[in-house]
Amino acid sequence: MSLVRLNIKGISYSQTQNGAYALILSEVDGQRKLPIVIGAFEAQSIAIALEKEIKPPRPLTHDLFKNFADRFDIQVKQVIIHKLVDGVFYSSIICERDKIEEIIDARTSDAIALALRFKAPIFTYKNILDKAGIFLKGTSQEEETEEGPSLVEQLIADEPSSAQSEDYTGYTLKELNEMLDQAVGNEDYEKAARIRDEISKRS
Repeated sequence: MSLVRLNIKGISYSQTQNGAYALILSEVDGQRKLPIVIGAFEAQSIAIALEKEIKPPRPLTHDLFKNFADRFDIQVKQVIIHKLVDGVFYSSIICERDKIEEIIDARTSDAIALALRFKAPIFTYKNILDKAGIFLKGTSQEEETEEGPSLVEQLIADEPSSAQSEDYTGYTLKELNEMLDQAVGNEDYEKAARIRDEISKRS
């Protein structure tokens, strides 16, 4: 079976599933997207690894794993999403130490959080993408699969509206920077990301 390389397209909040997020993976040489439901903690960990501007005051679990692996000279070479059963994706982390390769079973969200920290590529098999891949609206003129719209509507379509999110437009830059430091100190990274976006708009 041939492997297809994936990139991380983004993370969206689901209003229909409390506390759930959808991680959107995109095939490198195509237009299909692979939505994967993940928990809030894993979504936060992946978002922090993607942002790179927000540094947690203490290492998160995936950062600790990275530090541990670095200390013992273990490299994560790649992540493969290798199985899909009843809507659940199964992944493997391919590691190497002293030129000996090991395969470790992992939840897909954890595997991707680690892949980002090790700058390791993410792959899936073509048959999994054929089965679960969708065309998001605006990405292709081809018709979406029957599962596509329902997955999008249920998992990723609804971002929190501006009414639900705190409005930061009335704050000064000094106040925003102080709030950003406080949010990071409290490990509220979602709030920190929203404040950072407001600061970025003004620079």
